[in-house]
Parts: sequence; C-alpha cells; structure tokens
Amino acid sequence: MQQLDWIVLSVTLLFIVFYGVWKTRGSQNVEDYILGNNETPWYVVGLSVMATQASAITFLSTPGQAYHDGMGFVQFYFGLPLAMVVICFTFIPIYHRLKVFTAYEYLEQRFDLKTRSLAAILFLIQRGLGTGLTIYAPAIILSALLGWNLTLMNVVIGVMVIIYTFAGGTKAVNVTQKQQMFVIMTGMFITFFLILHLLPNDMTFSNALHIAGANHKMDIVDFSLDPETRYTFWSGITGGFFLALSYFGTDQSQVGRYLSGKSIRESQMGLIMNGFLKVPMQFFILLIGVMVFVFFQFNPVPLNFNPNNKIIIENSKYKDEYRGLEAKLSKLSEEKKEINLIYIDHLNQNYDNPILRKELVAISSKENDLRDQAREVISKADNKAETNDKDYVFIHFILNYLPKGLIGLLLAVILSAAMSSTASGLNALASTTAIDIYKRNVSGGKSEKHFVNATKFFTLLWGIIAILFACVGTLFENLIQLVNIVGSIFYGTVLGIFLVGFYIKFVQAKAIFWGACISQLLIFYIYYLDVVSFLWLNFIGAMLTLFLSIILQTIIGQGIKKSAS
Repeated sequence: MQQLDWIVLSVTLLFIVFYGVWKTRGSQNVEDYILGNNETPWYVVGLSVMATQASAITFLSTPGQAYHDGMGFVQFYFGLPLAMVVICFTFIPIYHRLKVFTAYEYLEQRFDLKTRSLAAILFLIQRGLGTGLTIYAPAIILSALLGWNLTLMNVVIGVMVIIYTFAGGTKAVNVTQKQQMFVIMTGMFITFFLILHLLPNDMTFSNALHIAGANHKMDIVDFSLDPETRYTFWSGITGGFFLALSYFGTDQSQVGRYLSGKSIRESQMGLIMNGFLKVPMQFFILLIGVMVFVFFQFNPVPLNFNPNNKIIIENSKYKDEYRGLEAKLSKLSEEKKEINLIYIDHLNQNYDNPILRKELVAISSKENDLRDQAREVISKADNKAETNDKDYVFIHFILNYLPKGLIGLLLAVILSAAMSSTASGLNALASTTAIDIYKRNVSGGKSEKHFVNATKFFTLLWGIIAILFACVGTLFENLIQLVNIVGSIFYGTVLGIFLVGFYIKFVQAKAIFWGACISQLLIFYIYYLDVVSFLWLNFIGAMLTLFLSIILQTIIGQGIKKSAS
C-alpha cells in the first residue's frame, strides 16, 4: 500500500469513530442510550438496517461468490421483501405499543420469564459468535494479503467499534452507520465503473454481459426442486423468507435499529426502504464480481487467489507440480484472451457466434479443472489449508489493479462494513444482557444512570469477548462456513416462539417453552444428519416450534380438563 492509501484509510475510519463519539456523547437514561430517545428518522433507520446486515463478508465474499458461481446467490434474498411487509404490519406495532427496549421483553408479557430468558440466551449465543466473526473474517483475509499482524488487526477493529458504541449506544451506531453506508456504496460504485474502464477499449457493457452469459455467470434464477441445491428460487422465497423474518423480526441487532424510530410509521418506512433496496444492492455487488470475472478473461489470473496457499506450495515438495499447473493456466489464459477478443469483434458486428461461445465454455471448463488440480496439490502439501479462495478474489483485484488512493478507500469500505456489523452486534448483546438478564434479576431501587452504566459495561465486556474470540479464531477450522449457518440453526426456533406469541393465542407458557426446547434439539440433530441445505433449517425450526407447542398445549389442556373432572 502507498502512503496515499494509508492516509485515505486512516482519515476515513478515524472520522467515523470521532464523529460517532461527538454526535452522541452524554446519554443519561436507558431510553436515550438503548432506543436513541426514539429520534431516528426513517431513512436513517433504513440505512442502519442495511448497514447492520452488510458485514465485511458481504463485500469480500459476495463478489468472489459471483466470480466462481455467477449471479444465482441473489436468490438467497428473494424472501426478504415479503418478510419486511410481515414485520411492518405485525412485529413493529406490537413492539412499539408495548414500549419494549428489546424484542424479548414481549415474550415475558405474552408467556413467562423462562420463555423470555430462553429466547434471549439463544440470541446471545449465536450473536456473540457472529459478532466475533465480523471482526475475525476481514482481519484474517486482509492480514494474509497485506502482511498485517492478525491479532493486532482484530484488536484495532474491535477497539475502534467499542469506543463509539460504548460512548453513544444506539444513537452512535445509527449515526455512524449512515456515514459507513455512504463510504461503502461510494467505493463500490467507483470500483464498478473503474472495472468497466479497465476492460478492452472496444468492449461495451453489453459485450461484458455476453461474455459473462457465455460462461453461465448470468444464470440468475434456478427453479430446481432438489432440497440439497443451496440457492434456488424456492429456497430463497421460503427459507430466505423465514431467515429474514427471524433475523429482522427477532434479532435484537436489527430490532434495536427500528425500535429507535420516531414512530411506528417511521420504523415501517425504514424497513420498507430496506425491502426495496436490499435485493438490488446484492444484485449490484454480485454484478461487480461478474465484471471482475470478465476482467480476468483479458488479464493474468492466479491459480489460487489465497496467497497463503502459494507460500505453502513454495515451501513444499509439490512446488514443481504446482508450477507446471501455473504454466498450463498461463497458456490457457492467452488462448482465452484471444478468443474473447474475437468474440467481442463479432458482437460489435451484431453476431453472437455460437461456435465461439462453445469454445469459451470449453476453456472455462479446462480452467476449472486446473484449479481443482491445484486445490488437490495444496491439500497434499497441507491438509489443513483452506483451498476455497472465493473470499480472496475481490481483494486480490483491489490490491493489484486499482489506482493509488482508491485502494485505501476500498479497504475503508471493507473495514467500515466490519465496524458497522460489529457495532450493531455489541449494542444488541449489551442491551439484551442488561435488560433481559441483568435488570430482570437485580434487586429494585436502581437509578436510570445505573442501568446506563450497566449497559456500557456489558458493551465493553462483549467487545472484549468478541476481540478474544477473533484472536483465537485461527484455532477453529472452517469458522466462516460454520458461522454462516449458525444463525439458521438458532433463528428458526426463536422465530417460532414469536409466531406462536403473535398468532396462536391459546398456546401458553409451559407448552411454548418445552416445544421450543425440543425443536432446538431436533434442529441440532437435523443439521448433524446434513440432509437439507442450511436455509431450510429456518423454516423447519419455526414450524417445529409452532406445531410442537400446539400439540403440547392440547395435551396439557386435556390433562387439566381430566383433573378438573
């Protein structure tokens, strides 16, 4: 990195931190610290909701996902707009009417303290793990590519977030996420247009889409009914719907964003804004990945994008075998470039040559075979090496092909996204611990200031836990893959509890508590069996909780009637 990049990166991140502290200092009561005094306008609610979900993994992994597998991942979000409508008309009015600080307060009023505590603890487990990952994931990738110390990066990211989240609570999270979303989207738009600029001079955007389409990168919708196919229209519209419903409706990191809205209407408008913009935003980020793929049809491409694997190979007895594969890829890249240039020339003459399209597919297949062989060689050199290089594609492009200054901006995008998700996570963890666990069990007579200080303490505590988790993250294998599915393991059960509370009025506390416990154990077992894609766990968990609680309530009710008679 050049000095200009360091300046851009440092100034951007420090501005966000100090702006958040300056704008939100001096919270004196719980309502101000946790709910932002209900002063958040709808557009800030919408931006904050989007920024909370858009972690660094979104901007590191999603373009790489599109580079390898195309646009199909966008189906993951198809159920989200529907979920926003349900939350707007069911969840938000109830939360606001009851004037709750966290989503789980509602459950005690509807059921009992046990059910509230169960849902809060399930949330703390999965969100505590997820918040550590929002620090660890970008840190491990950037440290590998830039040579930065991993532990130091974890600490720096974590401390920056703790500073303004500790100082200003929810209001600080909201005002900084507004700045972060501006940085993020500015950086991504600049990158997109720069990629187009870096393509061959006689190449149009339409040409680029044709090349992507010829390589099956523009296959957006898959109507397959195979439950093991991870991303299909059906899994997105059902599993994605239930995941979004549980995440935005019951996860305090999101609920806290719209509970701070000025009114029910402002909160609803913020979520509707998210429903309108989220799918197009993800489509755009995936399209950037597809354009990176097109760019590498005309430029040298590594056999594996993860630089750690190159180091492993160079220090092993398999380096000659690997270099042989690199030589084959280099020769294939020249052939690929030549055919693509001819294909462009034909497209500019309004002729989509089917023979050349077949040749492009054949070359792509050969390239994938070489990559598979490379992964096998890497695994032979070190069977613990992470051969999946999707997370490294976009950052490789940034560091090797973007001009000075813009590299710093794009790194600021990635770290801003990490800070945004981490801040929401810490704020939600602290609020839930303070309100649902601490305040509910501490003796009375405590002042507002006491609970503000308690929430600040829990912010600091969870921040330290997240940093420690990120620092020991290297002790776990496939951590990123694990946390991508951990939400689906827990969310379904929690959503089921809320759905029963909202819609099935005759089910009482004992039935829902034990129904949720049994459902969660069954979800663990179903995940262990690995018989369905993780997205379906949200739907299955919610339905199990719902039906088990109805059955148990029926049994309990019959037992009561027999006792009475």
